[in-house]
Amino acid sequence: MINDLEGLARLIRYYSLVSTTEAGSGHPTSSLSAADLMAGLLFGGAFRFDLDDPGQPNNDRLIFSKGHASPLFYALWAAAGKVTERELLTLRKFNSPLEGHMTRAFRYTEASTGSLGQGLSIGVGMALNAKYLDKLSYRTYVLLGDSEMAEGSAWEAMEIAAYYKLGNLVGILDVNRLGQRGETMYGHDLSVYKNRAAAFGWETIAIDGHYMPQIRTAFEQAIRTTDRPVMIIAKTLKGKGVSFIEDKNGWHGKALKKNELDRALQELGPVDKGLRGWIEPPRGAKPTTVTAVKAAPLSYSTDKPVATRHAYGTALSRLAPQCPDMVVLDGEVSNSTYAEIFKKAFPDRFFEMFIAEQNMVGTALGLSIRGKVPFVSTFAAFLTRAADQVRMSQYSNANIKFCGSHAGVSIGEDGSSQMGLEDLALFRAILGSVVIYPSDAVSTEKLVEEMAKHWGIGYLRTTRKDTPILYRNDEAFWIGGSKILRSSKKDKATVVAAGITLHEALTAYDALRKEGILIRVIDLYSVKPVDVATLRQAAEDTGFIMTVEDHFAEGGIADAVRTALSKDPVPVHSLAVRAMPKSGKPDELLEYEGISAKAIMEAVKQRMS
Repeated sequence: MINDLEGLARLIRYYSLVSTTEAGSGHPTSSLSAADLMAGLLFGGAFRFDLDDPGQPNNDRLIFSKGHASPLFYALWAAAGKVTERELLTLRKFNSPLEGHMTRAFRYTEASTGSLGQGLSIGVGMALNAKYLDKLSYRTYVLLGDSEMAEGSAWEAMEIAAYYKLGNLVGILDVNRLGQRGETMYGHDLSVYKNRAAAFGWETIAIDGHYMPQIRTAFEQAIRTTDRPVMIIAKTLKGKGVSFIEDKNGWHGKALKKNELDRALQELGPVDKGLRGWIEPPRGAKPTTVTAVKAAPLSYSTDKPVATRHAYGTALSRLAPQCPDMVVLDGEVSNSTYAEIFKKAFPDRFFEMFIAEQNMVGTALGLSIRGKVPFVSTFAAFLTRAADQVRMSQYSNANIKFCGSHAGVSIGEDGSSQMGLEDLALFRAILGSVVIYPSDAVSTEKLVEEMAKHWGIGYLRTTRKDTPILYRNDEAFWIGGSKILRSSKKDKATVVAAGITLHEALTAYDALRKEGILIRVIDLYSVKPVDVATLRQAAEDTGFIMTVEDHFAEGGIADAVRTALSKDPVPVHSLAVRAMPKSGKPDELLEYEGISAKAIMEAVKQRMS
């Protein structure tokens, strides 16, 4: 079946214009520039997609990294007969799935986009999944804007895609010359983008993005390229098809007024509103499947300390047979996070992402959307570099598990640049997230397993140094729980801690007990959600709560406890990192920051005086 591509492109432009004018806002000019490219892709014979089953595993994937061109995206599916014009006119209205930037509320959206520079990383994840995991033939197409090519994350994705030889990944660069406030960095100089993409190992195809024969030929050539990713670099005009906005500055993000729309539609010419594009469905292939096998039990000995970061790696390897959809990504520190234990046992499910944390998180999102359960690990400090990718993943209903190792001043001599001190705050702020901070190897392994079962974004904080085993191998842990490690009816205060400071609290307990002072010690291993009931009971019993954490004072354990007890008239005293960190021995730094066993003892005694 041969589609009328020029007619469909005209219809798509019509839909983009009328929907944004009805909304009174949006990005029509950004949509018009790529209308020919997208009509040529979806309806020109290259794209394979079952319109009645968007979840079909072997469907080609389409990601709009330039998410502000959402009117174009919705118009494509209207031209395919899956969205009505009446539905298009709900663009940007409350409760409409057609949001200002695409979200997964719209059934044909692969990933929520809008923060520029992230779509190609998501595409890398989907392409990795097709080539190395599901062994499917689908291709992933990513529409990019020229402005976002200033983002470093886009080039992180470029280099890793070439490294993994992702011949099933196609970037489509809409070089329309104009950004939000004027000309982009290189304007219409396609040679700059072509040379750079080629230098990164991509096959490059430069075309006129409004000439349909070149567009179709480019996609045919992309399909024939199987040994490397392809970048189609298209010269386009922003606002193409409407003379008074075409290639004119000052129209970014502006909808046409009603009288301007009438004029624009006259220029478009006759539009066949009954025209519908046809897309050939893919072959009905299914992903490679692996039967789950129950994980082996734990066997830790209480006489040998183990770092929780090491237990994390052991847990991944132990649980891998039980969780066949688990994949692991690491930022070139797997010998420190101990993700290397998983890598050695399951190399086909491990992806080295090198020192490119933003791309690592975006890639994990792509894998998550394709049904995998990615565990992403690096130093806790370096995950903050990818804060925007973490933030955006929540809008795609992501199922990603993060592990930040080397957290806090307790890492010692490496110094402040390596100390994750903001990570709990970052991940607590994510809607619906789970934040876990285990204190020994047993709790780490059990909680990695709980995170693997739990749907959503999870964060596990691990410690660098070896710590004693606190729990039996058969101890149960759950998300939202805590453990009372020391208690009596005569407790004068409750100390709430996790990770390294829990061990300091236990040391303080032993010393205070010798002086006849009893305190309650709670392992708050689940920082979010927090165990409200246990905290309230402790507050009622002891009348005083003190939190101790190897984290900055804002956003961590103290704030979690204060929120839980916001309706309880009980003071919450916080010991946290408040002085500028420096290099030193771990014990020196814990003492310097006032989160050591000695500091806990002094705070308890001061409370009693």
